[in-house]
Amino acid sequence: MNYYNLKDKEEIVDFRTATVKGQGKEKGLFFPESIPPLDRQLIENLHQLSDEEIAFQCMKDFVGDEIPADILKAIVSETVSFEIPLKKINEHIYSLELFHGPTLAFKDIGARFMSGCLSYFLKDQDKKVTVLVATSGDTGGAVAHGFYKTPGINVVILYPKNKVSPVQEKQLTALGENISALEINGSFDDCQSLVKQAFSDQEITSNVFLTSANSINVARWLPQQIYYLLALKQWQRTEKEPPVICVPSGNFGNICAGILAHLRGLPAKHFIAACNKNDSIPRYLEIRELVQKETVPTLSNAMDVGNPSNFVRVSELFENRFEKIKGAVSGYSVDDKKTLETIKEVYEKYHYLLEPHSAVAYTALEQYLEENPGRKGFILGTAHPVKFPEAIEKAVKIKTDIPESLEELMKKDKKSTEMQSDFEELKRFLLNKTKQQ
Repeated sequence: MNYYNLKDKEEIVDFRTATVKGQGKEKGLFFPESIPPLDRQLIENLHQLSDEEIAFQCMKDFVGDEIPADILKAIVSETVSFEIPLKKINEHIYSLELFHGPTLAFKDIGARFMSGCLSYFLKDQDKKVTVLVATSGDTGGAVAHGFYKTPGINVVILYPKNKVSPVQEKQLTALGENISALEINGSFDDCQSLVKQAFSDQEITSNVFLTSANSINVARWLPQQIYYLLALKQWQRTEKEPPVICVPSGNFGNICAGILAHLRGLPAKHFIAACNKNDSIPRYLEIRELVQKETVPTLSNAMDVGNPSNFVRVSELFENRFEKIKGAVSGYSVDDKKTLETIKEVYEKYHYLLEPHSAVAYTALEQYLEENPGRKGFILGTAHPVKFPEAIEKAVKIKTDIPESLEELMKKDKKSTEMQSDFEELKRFLLNKTKQQ
């Protein structure tokens, strides 16, 4: 499988190069040259297959012969080595709980897969690699954990100061070792812009072996298809009709992976992009114009993205035709007041605890199902409620207990470097870090 640069379609690379480079010329994202269909027998017999086999079948065509089959099977086995249950909330809505991994967030899946691939590709490299990533909350923790103490790899994470939850920040900053956390005075969009600038700066790329671990990287984006298949495996046990799938959406890598799986053959009635007040895509689906907006801070902070990088991939999947996108995807915007009300209502009525991101998704799916009676669907539960204690306590007046897996981490000291949203400052940091190696 080869990949082309969405900004320069003459730039064509293999999976290894796309993974190691992260992005192409002019900050362009890589996109598969073809969309390999899922085997019909796979879809019909999911219930007979292990999660590991489903994951391997999902990913093998995108990797091709770049990674031997036995190594790829080991990578996907590690990727899905924790529970990913589909829980019923009520008669019409289920939740796919993606927060049972090591950092309690859906990004564990993509980060673990990418870590395995990158470690394989770089095992014979003499030069240290720097994984540079921007995070609005969960990406940083998943990437930090995925690459923690990995030989030959340093991780530099940019996150917006005072805009991630206490648990998220601890996961970014407490590990140390080969993990560096940069606390940026700005928004996630500022962090993401700095990362993109670094990848296009000739002095940096000449001196620092850079790669990215955001969902702009194909090895982070593509494996997210896996859990849509695992959800369908469980859905088919009790439901006959395909589901409506509602995804809490910020940078749009997650929903893009689901749509890709659908175009390959995953049954789905419809997709919903559930957004908070950062509503550039719901607005686009209304007025047919994509307007970049300043980021608005919300309770669902991982979705605080004014300019979603991955929407260009969504558009490419539909041949850049608005009518096709509009036919397959609906967009909803949910404010903080409604988010808190939904957490309270669902907890009291169904005894199920949502966190802000899944509450946004629940609200959007509920509204869609009211407008389209007779359908059922599931939301993606992208993070554990413990990551958002203030919102939970405000909504339902209960405290969430820290899981045992996080107790030791929460006792560790924060280690971060505060930095202005200034590219020259980031550049000096990266170049100095390379000199120190």
